[in-house]
Amino acid sequence: MTKSIDQIRSWTRRSIAAASLGLALLGLTAPISDVVAQETKVPNIAAASDLKFALEEVAASFEREAGKKVQLTFGSSGNFLQQIKQGAPFQMFLSADEGFVQDLAKDGKTVDDGALYAIGRIVLFAPKGSSLKVDDALKDFRAALADGRITRFSIANPEHAPYGRAAEEALRSQGLWDAVQPKLVLGENVSQAAQFATSGSVQGGIFAYSLALSPAVGDLGTYVLLPAEWHKPLRQRMVLIKGANETARAFYAYVQQPAARAIFRKYGFVLPGESI
Repeated sequence: MTKSIDQIRSWTRRSIAAASLGLALLGLTAPISDVVAQETKVPNIAAASDLKFALEEVAASFEREAGKKVQLTFGSSGNFLQQIKQGAPFQMFLSADEGFVQDLAKDGKTVDDGALYAIGRIVLFAPKGSSLKVDDALKDFRAALADGRITRFSIANPEHAPYGRAAEEALRSQGLWDAVQPKLVLGENVSQAAQFATSGSVQGGIFAYSLALSPAVGDLGTYVLLPAEWHKPLRQRMVLIKGANETARAFYAYVQQPAARAIFRKYGFVLPGESI
């Protein structure tokens, strides 16, 4: 039987009303058009600065395979923690410190407790032209502090950057923190610390191995991987923020797939299930 125009209009009005009621019961007061727009827009992803080169490759691979884009914003994990707590419009967070993700989960900001995606490492770096010679026992670093060759040395700010905290822990473990502290140039995040270290304005720095493995950074000096036991493990966890759309959820799943894991491995990350 063919329905009349009036019947179709009546059915449409009832359907829209039912959909609106369903959204209201779910606590969604936005119009249906706004919900659809949220689902289709490119999600903004907050990512720790040590992921700069690795995650850009992962996102490019994701776009090729899935045909979907994500917007990456890099910065300090500690700063992202505060921004997300205050309602910043991120749909996914890749932290360099799993404690920040767990903090957000306790506050009810996330879908769940997230997933461990990598364990980071740190390097001692000296730019070209520096008198500092890098070694994994910090022998020349210790000598350079004593003889005055080091006047400026960069790390990320330990107060909110996990890689800065790891650098401090490593230097403390070797009894060098008190001597180097007056000479520190603090980056807002580990990427900025690497920028300082490669600029030639400092004699050296400690930052993420993943950044040093990029030619854009590593070719500007020499570096050595520091022993993992000198600092607490940099356990990096990611999580979906409540309200994450389909694309964000697909990217979250993709980061855990073999293609993405291979990229992380290339940039020196230790992956879940692997030993340091």
